[in-house]
Amino acid sequence: MSHFTNMKTRFQNLAYLEKALNRLNISHKREKEIIKSSALKLYNINLIIPQSNGYNIEFCWNGQEYELVVDMSFWEQAYPIENFIDKIAQQYAGEVIINESQKIGFQPIKYQQNVDGSNTLILERWNTQKVVANTF
Repeated sequence: MSHFTNMKTRFQNLAYLEKALNRLNISHKREKEIIKSSALKLYNINLIIPQSNGYNIEFCWNGQEYELVVDMSFWEQAYPIENFIDKIAQQYAGEVIINESQKIGFQPIKYQQNVDGSNTLILERWNTQKVVANTF
């Protein structure tokens, strides 16, 4: 008997979530889900992580965040679901920091995954304001 599990996440940005999955070499694809509406044609974009057994892992937009939807009876990943989410969350956080920092002028100069599982991220921003010298 299968049972689907929905796990809430904090993943709200599709682009950052996709970049996090790419950093972890987790293949995925986008899937459009049409939402029935009387006047408008609306849709959500969900992310599908295929598994060889046909029971895919999905990140489904619930209106606020991407929920992880999976049938735990058919989990095929190399590590438990909690570790799976933690690894994605760590990479997602790095993507948020990099991309949001770039919006205010910072540039990443180093992004390194360490042996202990942590990440090192170094950003820099140059002060481009003109310096005026005053003489007295």
